[in-house]
Amino acid sequence: MPKFSYVAMDQKGKETKGVLEVSSQSEAIDRVKEMGLFPTRIVQIETGKAAKKGKLVTKTPGKKKGALDININIKIPGLGGRVKTKVLTTFTRQLATLVDAGLPLLRGLRVLERQEKNATLKRIIGELALAIEGGSTFSEALAQHPKVFNRLFVSMVKAGELGGVLEVVLNRLAEFMEKAQRIKGKVVSAMFYPSAVLTVAVVILLVLMTYVVPKFKEVFEGMFQGKPLPGFTQFVLNISNTVRQHFLPTLAGIVVFFILFKLFKRTKFGRKAVDLLKLKMPVLGPVFTKVAIARFSRTLGTLVHSGVPILQALTIVKETAGNVVVANAISAVHDSVKEGETIAAPLEAAGVFPPMVISMVDVGEQTGALPEMLLKIADTYDDEVDNAVSAMTSLLEPIMIVFLALIVGSIVIAMFLPLIGAIGMMSGEGLGERGGD
Repeated sequence: MPKFSYVAMDQKGKETKGVLEVSSQSEAIDRVKEMGLFPTRIVQIETGKAAKKGKLVTKTPGKKKGALDININIKIPGLGGRVKTKVLTTFTRQLATLVDAGLPLLRGLRVLERQEKNATLKRIIGELALAIEGGSTFSEALAQHPKVFNRLFVSMVKAGELGGVLEVVLNRLAEFMEKAQRIKGKVVSAMFYPSAVLTVAVVILLVLMTYVVPKFKEVFEGMFQGKPLPGFTQFVLNISNTVRQHFLPTLAGIVVFFILFKLFKRTKFGRKAVDLLKLKMPVLGPVFTKVAIARFSRTLGTLVHSGVPILQALTIVKETAGNVVVANAISAVHDSVKEGETIAAPLEAAGVFPPMVISMVDVGEQTGALPEMLLKIADTYDDEVDNAVSAMTSLLEPIMIVFLALIVGSIVIAMFLPLIGAIGMMSGEGLGERGGD
């Protein structure tokens, strides 16, 4: 009897591998599904001539019987396993529209496959269609591509399939992704101005320190001939000299600093410290806090409203929170709900969520309208994010202009201090000579 090596994923998205001794690929797929797993790859372990030649024959779940494909593991730049959020959002909206219009899911996928321009997503849509043709559900097919479709996406589709409201869930999912993309776009666009000003400031500083200031140094050496310069001027000249003579080590030091910071962020303590700083820092902190609350409320509200069990929904929200501090708060909520307690108490203890949010969640729990209340909170905080981004942009503009003016102005003043002193000395000498006459 032939042996089949399988790769599958459990309900938590964890990959599992094993070997089955069955008569055919379809039986292997059925056995894996019976174990509560989602098969992603079924490979027949060849013996005899094929094994001696070193060939690996792969049978993919969802393909017609007898269809084979060679498992070639080549990574081509631009054709990786990931798809941009904007592209995925467009695909979800288009699929929701087609299914809502009454088009069968499989036909809708084939239509989108033909018109899709993104090579990676086009390939994945084709694989989804093949998996559905082979008897897999849409959620099982999506689970085979965890790099593209996260647990939020898969869980909502699964809930829609079980409830027979797939078109409704797809519309909710498309709306959720569009709003999340809109908020992200607003924050990114708001950060563009300060980033541009900082870049200009750095370029100006480099030009001044490597070209302009050394010219003044030559003038000062010829004019004062070893006489001491004002302290501030000497300080700026020392910085310029250091930048010119040690440019590469200085650049290497900056690069090393950023690498160490990245490594620090990957540690448990570092990630928590950076995420806490994001929420507490002035000007930017309120924006990050409101984005985190809007994301939490909309994700949990959308999942529960789509029929996903509350504990599973909280686990998904924790994984997609994007902030360790908020994720820890959601973890406390999960434990509280698991023990039969309320959501509001651990949210209040976290110190991240404002009293209004806690009160609305508490009312939603008591009235049985938690999903609707969470979505109202999300809509409210979407507007709050708009206002916070506008306020942040208005505040950052003058701050950055003053910052740039202070830096450039300080260098200009440092360079003119010796000249002002020399002019003063020359005026004094001139007055002395006239008095003597």
